[in-house]
Amino acid sequence: MSTPSATRAAAARGRYLADLAAGPGRFLMPRSPDCPWCGSQRLERRVRTRDWAQGKPGDFTLDRCGACGHVFQNPRLNEAGLAFYYRDFYDGLGAETTGRMFQGGGSVRRFRSSVAALTAHAAPRTWLDVGTAYGHFPAAARGLLPETEFDGLDMGEAVLDAERAGRVAHAFRGFLTELAPTELAGRYDVVSMFHYLEHTQDPRRELAAARSALRPGGHLLIEVPDPESLFGRLLGGYWLPWFQPQHLHFVPWSNMRTELSRTGFTVLDVRRGHAHVPADLVAACWFLLTRVLPREDTPWGERPPGRVARLVRGGGVLAAAPALVAAYGMDRLFAPLARRTAWANAYRVIARRED
Repeated sequence: MSTPSATRAAAARGRYLADLAAGPGRFLMPRSPDCPWCGSQRLERRVRTRDWAQGKPGDFTLDRCGACGHVFQNPRLNEAGLAFYYRDFYDGLGAETTGRMFQGGGSVRRFRSSVAALTAHAAPRTWLDVGTAYGHFPAAARGLLPETEFDGLDMGEAVLDAERAGRVAHAFRGFLTELAPTELAGRYDVVSMFHYLEHTQDPRRELAAARSALRPGGHLLIEVPDPESLFGRLLGGYWLPWFQPQHLHFVPWSNMRTELSRTGFTVLDVRRGHAHVPADLVAACWFLLTRVLPREDTPWGERPPGRVARLVRGGGVLAAAPALVAAYGMDRLFAPLARRTAWANAYRVIARRED
């Protein structure tokens, strides 16, 4: 008997196989010879990895600039590639799994910590959360700021669900770079970007757009992966924050601070550990496990896995459960030290828009 997930996978298989008929290479632009941040040609391969989260086909390379330290996907996904690799992750087949990830207690605690950091500098009445997806951050923040009106912006349909569920007051579906200079101009006391900038094709344009959406004196709150984290060196292609192929740019905190100042912000606070997400080891263990086990039933596979493959996968996951639990515990045990050292996997920036 087919499960609901198997039925949905079967229904989507034809479209995925048609997209893959010419191979995943068609989803990539030509390789860039220079750094998109500073223009230097001193590029070195940082890591080569795969889509461990969904298991979609393709190999992806991240290069590091030897001049400024910027890390970026090279070659980069084109528009067709972005559509292909985002499909069924935040909505569709993957919506339920992704939603549970953002609703976890760890995310809620981290969101509340971010709110506390921001309110040390401001008392916002209006707040725009960019890349809000289902609005889990506004839902968590409202308990601390009941008088603040939270709006959400995202490209997918999830932001409309957030509005219908009451997690955001107003939903905006589209690009910040297009809406900020017009419909959203000067409208907000705070703009937040939680693990959003690394997904964008031009982070500099996004920072300028955020400034346009803020009132003079308004505040920008950013949390992004730290490409200088020691976990990234230790775990290589299995480091969760590389998150290929969705993450296109990794901006070192010194570059971020310089760019914000150039864009018209005063940087008030940079914390390299307070945004740390303790999931490096357990995610790496899971990625390694998915590499060696038969795949699950996904529509980008040519055919559903057979009965033996399903049994092997189920048994392998069950056998690996103690190791996964141990890695989960180690992540949390190590988290206090990581947040105070170069092991932290993310950093937080708070900046004020100057007039």
